Amino acid sequence: MAETGKLYLVPTPIGNLEDITLRALRILKEVDYILAEDTRQTLKLLSHYGISKTLHSYHSHNEHKVLLQVINDLKEGKNIAQVSDAGTPGISDPGFLLARACMENQLPLECLPGATAFVPALVKSGLPCDEFTYIGFLPEKKGRQTALKKLAEEERTTVLYESPHRLLKALQQFVEYLGAERQISVSRELTKMFEETVNGTTTEVLTHFETHIIKGEFVIVIGGKK
Repeated sequence: MAETGKLYLVPTPIGNLEDITLRALRILKEVDYILAEDTRQTLKLLSHYGISKTLHSYHSHNEHKVLLQVINDLKEGKNIAQVSDAGTPGISDPGFLLARACMENQLPLECLPGATAFVPALVKSGLPCDEFTYIGFLPEKKGRQTALKKLAEEERTTVLYESPHRLLKALQQFVEYLGAERQISVSRELTKMFEETVNGTTTEVLTHFETHIIKGEFVIVIGGKK
């Protein structure tokens, strides 16, 4: 019986192209092909490092459709890397379904260590990080109020992501549900030229972003309920 291939989950830079490991670059050069969330985005990274490799699209809208073919390729001995646009696959990005399918089919799976936006945001927030909870994105509509009420009672530090066009709404709701004095930290453009972190109470941070340009992707760290 032919030896099966291996799936590699490869973290990619969240902004600064230098934030990729030597091992990650080697794997991207050696695999048979790469599954990319946005092939155009991944091509920029590969071109920067002089890597020429076949790219296949793999994102939240087609992952169910593509899954079986990827599993068959692994069974036939192909080595495959999966990357998201930025950060570690599976962390608020496609990756979970493929990892689970590998486990179910007893196929080798390796996740490389590397960039993830919430880790630097959490560490530099100054809020307790010995115990914390990560919730990805808040629900946009259905379930949002329930999530905010649960967040208000959480005693651990909480980390979540937010998009620029929903930031003010989220901050306003934090004031309403968590109180005006809850400590939070908001980081944007991590690892990039205009990286910024704003610390303070929910009210202070809301006031800051009401009077400043809102641009980039945001990581919000919320102190636990006292």
